[in-house]
Amino acid sequence: MTAININELFEQFNTKKVLIIGDVMIDAYLWGKVDRISPEAPVPVIAVKKKDYRLGGAANVAMNVANLGAKPMLCSVIGNGANADLFVRLLHESGISEEWLVKSHDRPTTIKTRVIGGHQQMLRIDEEVTHDLTDAEQEKLTQVVRKAVHECDIMVFEDYDKGVLNEPLISSFIEMAHKLGKTILVDPKKKNFLFYRGATVFKPNLKELQEGLKLDLPATFDLQAVSTAAKKLRDVLQAQTAMITLSEHGVFIGSDNEEHHINAHKRDIFDVSGAGDTVIAISAVLLACGVPLRYVAEIANLGGGLVCEKVGVVPIDKESLKAEALKLL
Repeated sequence: MTAININELFEQFNTKKVLIIGDVMIDAYLWGKVDRISPEAPVPVIAVKKKDYRLGGAANVAMNVANLGAKPMLCSVIGNGANADLFVRLLHESGISEEWLVKSHDRPTTIKTRVIGGHQQMLRIDEEVTHDLTDAEQEKLTQVVRKAVHECDIMVFEDYDKGVLNEPLISSFIEMAHKLGKTILVDPKKKNFLFYRGATVFKPNLKELQEGLKLDLPATFDLQAVSTAAKKLRDVLQAQTAMITLSEHGVFIGSDNEEHHINAHKRDIFDVSGAGDTVIAISAVLLACGVPLRYVAEIANLGGGLVCEKVGVVPIDKESLKAEALKLL
């Protein structure tokens, strides 16, 4: 395995452009204290102390990319009201351009509100629609992606099953990327799982892999079963590489030429929200830099663990990741 210079690699991040296509949202948090039960119903009463709004979904991937020093090009569809204004403001605060967004009069901007008492999430409220884009919205998004794909170093699909991506759009965007020789990285969900044929790297978690291919995997972790499933995944989707996140068992990455299982590192886990977004963002930037697969899995695995030490959806800190990578590699 060829050695890499971590300091030089992390500097190289600053030269890369990552195109991210998918569902965006706002992650809202109501933080408070619980000290009594409601007299109206047997539910806790939370005295709200703080409200917090963060970028979520594909926008959280973009924020992670930006934190790594690369330039995110975020392509999605948002609404046209107050939540859309808030979303754009959050983008600006994170140094992310709204240039590649399509605004819709027919769709709200998705917002997920988590109610947290102390450090415990007690309730989540989702405001969203999940039906497909209209023909007009699809055409506008296609025009944006057609322009952006020429400028990017890598294309990322961040699919949350909220309606921005569907089979015709996915096929069209992959064809655009293939014509220009772009690397394609996919973070799938269930609805469109089998539509991403021709991806360079396909990155489901173990549950998504099992459901997407309708597999009956062992109840306890079995590395050989994961390897076999990953090969089937590559065959079905004609993907070069399968990267499977395995929660407490780390990450598996495999192509026809190599396979690696990276164990998880021991950490104080507070919240796994957004960890998958961090993993795919780090993987995208590393792949754009031409990093070998094993190092992609090693460093992305480190980053996913680091953000799990925080409460809520929090993007990766570049210097913390760099320090961990220097110790490991």
